Amino acid sequence: MEKPCTLLVHFDKGSPSMANEIKADLEGSDVAAKVDAMKRAIMLLLNGETLPHLFITVVRYVLPSEDHTIQKLLLLYLEIVDKRDVASGKVLPEMILICQNLRNNLQHPNEYIRGVTLRFLCRLNEPELLEPLIPSILANLDHRHHFIRRHALSAISAIYRLPHGDQLLPDAPEVVERALTGEQDASARRNAFLMLCACAQERAVAYLLTNAERVAEWPDLLQMAAVDLIRKVCRSPNRADKGRYIKIIISLLSAPNSAVVYESAGALVSLSSAPTAVRAAANTYCQLLSSQSDNNVKLIVLDRLHELRASHRDVMVDVVMDVLRALSSPNVDVRRKVLDLVLDLLTPRNVEEVVMYLKKEVVKTQAGDLEKGGEYRQMLVQAIHSCAVEYPEVAGSVVHLLMDFLGDTNVAAAVDVVLFVREIIETNPKLRVSMIQRLIDTFYQIRASRVCSCALWILGEYSLSLSEVESAISTIKQCLGDLPFYTVSEEGESTDASKPAQPVVNSVTVSSRRPVVLADGTYATQSAATETAISSPAVAPGSLSSTQNLRSLILSGDFFLAAVVACTLTKLVLRLEEVQPSKAEANKASTGALLIMVSILQLGQSSYLPHPIDNDSYDRIVLCVRLLCNTGDDVRKVWLQSCRQSFTKMLAEKQFRETEEMKAKAQISHAQPDDLIDFYHLKSRRGMSQLELEDAVQDDLKAATGEFTKDADDANRLNRILQLTGFSDPVYAEAYVTVHHYDIVLDVTVINRTKETLQNLCLELATMGDLKLVDRPQNYTLAPESSKQIRANIKVSSTETGVIFGNIVYETSNVMERSVVVLNDIHIDIMDYISPATCADVAFRNMWAEFEWENKVAVNTVIQDEKEFLDHIIKSTNMKCLTPPSALDGECGFIAANLYAKSVFGEDALVNISVEKQADGKLSGYIRIRSKTQGIALSLGDKITLKQKGGSS
Repeated sequence: MEKPCTLLVHFDKGSPSMANEIKADLEGSDVAAKVDAMKRAIMLLLNGETLPHLFITVVRYVLPSEDHTIQKLLLLYLEIVDKRDVASGKVLPEMILICQNLRNNLQHPNEYIRGVTLRFLCRLNEPELLEPLIPSILANLDHRHHFIRRHALSAISAIYRLPHGDQLLPDAPEVVERALTGEQDASARRNAFLMLCACAQERAVAYLLTNAERVAEWPDLLQMAAVDLIRKVCRSPNRADKGRYIKIIISLLSAPNSAVVYESAGALVSLSSAPTAVRAAANTYCQLLSSQSDNNVKLIVLDRLHELRASHRDVMVDVVMDVLRALSSPNVDVRRKVLDLVLDLLTPRNVEEVVMYLKKEVVKTQAGDLEKGGEYRQMLVQAIHSCAVEYPEVAGSVVHLLMDFLGDTNVAAAVDVVLFVREIIETNPKLRVSMIQRLIDTFYQIRASRVCSCALWILGEYSLSLSEVESAISTIKQCLGDLPFYTVSEEGESTDASKPAQPVVNSVTVSSRRPVVLADGTYATQSAATETAISSPAVAPGSLSSTQNLRSLILSGDFFLAAVVACTLTKLVLRLEEVQPSKAEANKASTGALLIMVSILQLGQSSYLPHPIDNDSYDRIVLCVRLLCNTGDDVRKVWLQSCRQSFTKMLAEKQFRETEEMKAKAQISHAQPDDLIDFYHLKSRRGMSQLELEDAVQDDLKAATGEFTKDADDANRLNRILQLTGFSDPVYAEAYVTVHHYDIVLDVTVINRTKETLQNLCLELATMGDLKLVDRPQNYTLAPESSKQIRANIKVSSTETGVIFGNIVYETSNVMERSVVVLNDIHIDIMDYISPATCADVAFRNMWAEFEWENKVAVNTVIQDEKEFLDHIIKSTNMKCLTPPSALDGECGFIAANLYAKSVFGEDALVNISVEKQADGKLSGYIRIRSKTQGIALSLGDKITLKQKGGSS
């Protein structure tokens, strides 16, 4: 990001001594000294010096020089020097002296001198100086060198566009058209065509339609100009030749130049909404997506495809497989956009193909040579999850493959897989048996605590048959290993209470020892017993101990997982009592479960681990112990039915919320009853192509549904007009601010309220924050009581709130000094940069833990209802509430909610609102903002502080 430069560079202002030095160097014969003197003179002029006596010296000693560098600097000097008298506004008499030199340069035998002189004439605005040069300019149209012809056409175009240019060159369009017909150089043809487009559009259209069959053979520069002309022409009400223009655009879709193809596809979509045209544009974008190697180009093309999807989803469905091929790009951003686009284009017809393609991509990620393979695999899992939730029939083809990644080293990907399994096993009862068996077989591979917790919950809820329950209990016991978890020996040696008495062939011991003092004062050694006997040489050492994933996690101090193990065993034993006819077997399983729970409690209360068991986990395990010792029917119903019913209700609510969001996003437009509809298909179809017929029908449908009436709200536009000066100032100015992603455009209207002519009027702007002025507005002359539109472009590099300030400087004939009008400051609001977005709860929590910048704002509001306050904050900050409405229901006196938004620069903004209602009815609490960058946290905090009071504030 660019920062303001704080280095002060010294520059000597013009002084009589410096002007004399420049004059002396110009009068000398040393070429290098003349070049240096011209550069210094140009720098002084650019910094506001006038140097009035230097012009005659330049005419006498610089004009005759044949050096190309001096001639180029001379033209720069002539471009910036004042050519008009400040008082009268007329051209200075001495300026006539340069006309003969310019005429000689236009007839110079050297092509470079002619070319740069013609290019200089494009920036000369004085008709008195241009009029004697017109014959020489026209003569250069027939020069043999294309470099000169190219700049001669540009000069003619610039002169003709001057206020009185049609008087200087009355037949310019005819001359340029003749030159265009016989020209062969691509750049020269482009310049001629652009001149006709700007000054004689009907001639440009006639030339284009005459050569419609040969447009595909034109050079790419001319093709781009043709596309721009078609866009401009088709905006006009006259649409008689629209079909011919569309045919030209379609012929350019197969052009060899990628830029022409891209612009043609965009023009085709803007001209026609017929399915045939949209399909051709979509196919063109897909070809660019696969042929271009630049990731930035791919992202831009994907943006265009997203726009097509919003308005032409039915057509885009047919190209979904072509879009999927862009997953071959190694860039994560490209892959993410591709998956987002594909998920929006799913239909019952293509979902199987999409899922099979994603399944192949998941298999590819198993290769270790992929860059960011874990992150890509997580994205694929989430995409397959979305497909399976929307179309449950495809879940069976991928769920077993994904379950192989439950032990993925990328914990986030493994969590996504287990959440996917949890949802699919509930929504697809036919897959339950195979999924439970697969989960039991792969359970030992899981290494993440959170994945283990979710997998244990699945086993406890969905293991229904006798064999499933017994297999689940056996798997949990195997992953826990032998009991107890640690032993104490008075001799100071580590022993295993479950080790058999006979000798062991091989053993692998993983233990951690520490000395402890017993109750009687003797010393002992305490250790974790993970020694495993290996009786068969065919089993590799350590392979069986690797299955004890639950044991290793519990010994690391994860007692939350231990509580989950206890709850799962409790559910399995209770269900075993229902499906097992033998009471003895059920009692045996209950006894084994109780032994495991007691061992966990013993481990948690021992001094072996650095931290004892937490109270919540302890109470949970004790509850399970009591439940197995004395079970009632009501408690059994809660444990075996209510948990699953709650999960089913959560899934239904999630589906309902997503459906409601989709309905809210749907743009429903209505036409007014008296709106005019022009039924093209009732007209004669003679001479109309199929594309024109389709386009006419689509236009009728749009008119009937009111799609043509989606214009910007005029009231909203008025809200963006800012008054920059007072009504009593001699110059009145107001600005219309447009914020478009990375650009801010200021359309400033300046009105001269005096009876005098304002000369050298300049809008001087400066910025504060991460804003940068792209170009400096030029000087203008304003007649009495006239107005001028001035546009300024500003680049934005971050979401930090910025300030634009400046003034208007002008001169009048009565006052020699420059007058200054200071402008009001323009504050660029952060709300223009951020937009509501959604993310999963897991992603929100991960970002909340990772982001280092936090801004804590105390609640200070006159609003007394907590839900009303939450709605007010959501509206003021342009953020989305991630907390479901069901969690916000009820009257409990407090509310906690998470808000999320994303900036145009890809930055995440997280907000947590915790509000409590006090006894006096006022709200208290805090609003915490977290982000990865400081700017968005501070700016959003300032916005909330300003807006949180509610009411008129």
